[in-house]
Amino acid sequence: MNKTIAIGSDHAGFDYKTMMVEYLQAEGYEVKDFGTHSSDSVDYPDFAHPVSESVEKGESPLGILICGSANGVAMAANKHQGIRAAICWTEELASLAREHNNANIVCLPARFISQDLAKSIAKTFLTQDFEGGRHERRVNKISC
Repeated sequence: MNKTIAIGSDHAGFDYKTMMVEYLQAEGYEVKDFGTHSSDSVDYPDFAHPVSESVEKGESPLGILICGSANGVAMAANKHQGIRAAICWTEELASLAREHNNANIVCLPARFISQDLAKSIAKTFLTQDFEGGRHERRVNKISC
């Protein structure tokens, strides 16, 4: 199993991304960090697109994007045909995003969840499998 995870954030998610990189490495993941690398103000698409491209190309099976609300990074990521980015603020949403929607990027709202919850959501997302079956038919209808 490929344990490479693509990760990126804007300035609002920088502290969470830093924490998440350390957490994922301690869990045995190889992390491809696409930035940002400081809390200086930046534009979230500049980081959402490279993470999405890494996942879309198969370089990383899954990705994590973090910004203040998670809305901006999710919108940018979902412009990519091969991406199904889900905004998750509970473990249950992360589980359902993987099980039912075969989401391949989780988007975390740093201004609305704790760092401990962010780790729990990421762990759930990264370890849950897609159920397939009736869900596969629906997922196959997502791309235009």
